[in-house]
Amino acid sequence: MATVPLRVFGSGVEVRDHLLLLKWMIFTGVTLFGFLALWNFNLMQLMIASDISYISVIILAVYAITSLHCLAITLEVSREVNAVHRVREQIMRGTKSFRVVGDRVLLSDSSELLPCVVTDHIRNIAVKMSCAGSKTIDQTPLLRSLADRLRSKQALGIFAADLELKLGLLGTIVGFIYMLVPLNELTDFSIGSMRGVLTSMSTGMGIALYTTLAGLVAAILIKMQYYFVDDSTAGLFGMTTELTEIYVVPVLDRGEHGSV
Repeated sequence: MATVPLRVFGSGVEVRDHLLLLKWMIFTGVTLFGFLALWNFNLMQLMIASDISYISVIILAVYAITSLHCLAITLEVSREVNAVHRVREQIMRGTKSFRVVGDRVLLSDSSELLPCVVTDHIRNIAVKMSCAGSKTIDQTPLLRSLADRLRSKQALGIFAADLELKLGLLGTIVGFIYMLVPLNELTDFSIGSMRGVLTSMSTGMGIALYTTLAGLVAAILIKMQYYFVDDSTAGLFGMTTELTEIYVVPVLDRGEHGSV
């Protein structure tokens, strides 16, 4: 992976490259403000106290853990986008060949490409062309593998969003079961018995509604976070494809493949 130091504030290029991180920070800041507002008005405490199944607490815990995972992916993708622009600048200065030495990719002036995802992809293209002994190769399989590699870590976000919805649905079922149990135990229709039944039914309704609400909101927030990541990942893949198709493959076609 790239070893580019991460700086939130810097030049215009750096701010552009770390736009994903800035989006995540703004989105998370607004979300935290919303949670603090709910806590300040005692709505969060009311939800936790009313949900005796503690499913809503589990939903909040899953959301917090998933957000931290999204932050890790955000930092990684931001570094990769930053690295791709720097690799592009290195190649745009002009090179007559790409030489592979171990895990490194050297240009014609013996400078080394910055280690990152796009550099690994360029290395794979050069190695494939060298082994094939042909000046024309199809990099579609390599691009497909790169796309799978970039999107693989987002699978946890998709799973977490689906899990939040399932937990909300589970809370709904638990709440309705809690509502119906007192009806089976009802033996008379006295005021005291009906008061107890209504109390239990209101508790069950609270479980059903609070868990459903928490699950839906958490799933929406998680999907929004990973949408930002997916959008930046698509942009990273597009830049990699453009760079290799326009500036790398033509050089390899007419130049030396280099030693591997």
